[in-house]
Amino acid sequence: MEDTMQQRCLIPPESIPPRARYEKLFENLPEIPSQKSQRGRPPLARGALLKGLIYRNLRGIGKLVELEFELLNNPSIAEPLGLDPLKRPPSDERFSEFLRSNPNGYFQSIRESLLQELINEGVISRNGIALDSCAIEASVKENNLKTSIKDRYEKHHLPSGDKDARLGVTIHFPSPFKKKIHYFWGYRNHIINDLESELPIAEMTLQANKDEKKVGLSMLKNLHQDLPLPVKVVAADANFDVEVILQYIIKEMKAEAMIPRNPRNTQNTPYTVKRDKVYCQADLPMNRKGKMTVKGITYLQYRCPLHWSKNFLGQYLLCPAGHPKFLQQKGCNVLIRMTPSIREKVKYGTHRFKEVYNTRTSVERVFSRLLSISMQKPTVRGFRAIRNHCTIAHITVLLVALTAHRIGCEDKIRFVKSFVPNFLS
Repeated sequence: MEDTMQQRCLIPPESIPPRARYEKLFENLPEIPSQKSQRGRPPLARGALLKGLIYRNLRGIGKLVELEFELLNNPSIAEPLGLDPLKRPPSDERFSEFLRSNPNGYFQSIRESLLQELINEGVISRNGIALDSCAIEASVKENNLKTSIKDRYEKHHLPSGDKDARLGVTIHFPSPFKKKIHYFWGYRNHIINDLESELPIAEMTLQANKDEKKVGLSMLKNLHQDLPLPVKVVAADANFDVEVILQYIIKEMKAEAMIPRNPRNTQNTPYTVKRDKVYCQADLPMNRKGKMTVKGITYLQYRCPLHWSKNFLGQYLLCPAGHPKFLQQKGCNVLIRMTPSIREKVKYGTHRFKEVYNTRTSVERVFSRLLSISMQKPTVRGFRAIRNHCTIAHITVLLVALTAHRIGCEDKIRFVKSFVPNFLS
């Protein structure tokens, strides 16, 4: 006779602690001031809601309603998060309201506290930093290419689903030397990361139409003033090849700029200089127009001799060199820079430049870890909520790194999703 007797568990399942020790993780989270309320029911502790959102990132839970179900179905995790396991967990509306109502400075203060702890304990070396940004698409129908929408990418026609979203662009290279442009409505998360530890040390989420170069310069200034780090190297891609950024890195920060040349900043019109005269592509002496100064940079301007010089007037029907601008813009135009360029201090092409610039790929790995915890797929709408959503993702990465360092797992500071189940159980 088959034994059908089954022993019942003497301990209620909700009272069994979780296998993963999340309390070890959250004990490294800076103390969060409680919110006082003078009327109505006592509010939920902001620290508990923040821990719930960090738990959501680590578990890879996509939507807030799924987080509510996870907390309801797994009451043993409530106590490490600071919630009462005998009461119903916060609803998805409560988490959404928490992201919308709190200013971003509240979350930034927590992120900066974690960053300072990592600096004090020597996790972040501060020798080299890198700049980059990542697209955050808003949850609007304009980003769904399966829907038919009139004026999908008209920048003055704001999407009804998120009035704060702005039109941005991303560039992909599906194959070498083949560029593909993609437009989207949303935001961009701009970061500065440490090259050695591959941890983000500064972040800012803005609307997608903001210029990356201006944002990058302002972040460098804030980092240099508020958090004076002995930075030796600043690496970025060719998009940040702007003279203002190069001057600030070299002159103000006293660091090396490992930023390659942007081909768009170079002059394509060929010319030669012979005996103090400038000759065009057709080997004709060009007409000097004079000097011009733009943004503090002085140029000597030369123009096509066939259009502007009396010596060649009426002698040629077409440009001997076949220049495409001969019929469209009255010939070629050459600008010879007289002001010394800051790019002369950048050692392009050297072995050190190539070696250090290759470490810039660390910023791509930083974004890969941030995207693994759903930073690029927000379930909330609105500028403030999106900013807070991205900042909490950065808090999660820094919290895991600090916890791994303090328990002696220095080589696991970048194991964002796999650290808690594998090393805190």
